[in-house]
Amino acid sequence: MRRALAILAFLAVLLAVDTQVDARLQLVLGGCAWVALWLACRGVPPVLRAQALVVVVVATCAEFVGSIVWGVYTYRLENLPSFVPPAHGLVYLAGTAIAGWAAPRRKVLVAVALVLVLAWGIAGVTVLPREDAGGAIGAALLSVYLVRGRAPHIYAGVFLVVAWLELYGTAIGTWQWAPVIPGTEVSNGNPPSGVASGYVWFDIVALALAPWLLAAWGRRPSSRLLLGVGRE
Repeated sequence: MRRALAILAFLAVLLAVDTQVDARLQLVLGGCAWVALWLACRGVPPVLRAQALVVVVVATCAEFVGSIVWGVYTYRLENLPSFVPPAHGLVYLAGTAIAGWAAPRRKVLVAVALVLVLAWGIAGVTVLPREDAGGAIGAALLSVYLVRGRAPHIYAGVFLVVAWLELYGTAIGTWQWAPVIPGTEVSNGNPPSGVASGYVWFDIVALALAPWLLAAWGRRPSSRLLLGVGRE
């Protein structure tokens, strides 16, 4: 759990500083984020390092499409900040750390995440000032993953991190979500309630590809670690 708290504290400071710098100094923040990811990977099982690497690659591709090409959300300087790729790896490591800490109570963790995402999704189409139909769709998908997914405790841990990060990042203006998903008439919250459903896809890909990476490196992960239930 200390690893998760340290990562969250770092990300909070990183995003706050980003609101005060230009594109040139933003590169420095990117370097700091990569160092932080390297430090966070020290002492964790090789399978988690491989999973974090996969998340970095897949999430960066999704960021480019979602932000730069599609314009579903926009960063403050209308670019893809250099700290974003390593930050995705940090988010995954924080989420898996929470899942590992809550392993004896994983059903409770999943239940809490399920209640929160459903409540947020419903609020987005009923009481919140900005209509969030897109978020409600994502929240419904995430709920299915939490109930029927391969590693619901990991999805739950990552959801908690993503929910906090999205609420914090949009509140301080690091990025903003478009009111309507471009090319559609679907309303979108800022942030959308179901934004973490996208992260589930990153997690699924990471869990699937990590064994291949480790095989290429000549390592054999245990099934417990592949599902993120091993201790740090």
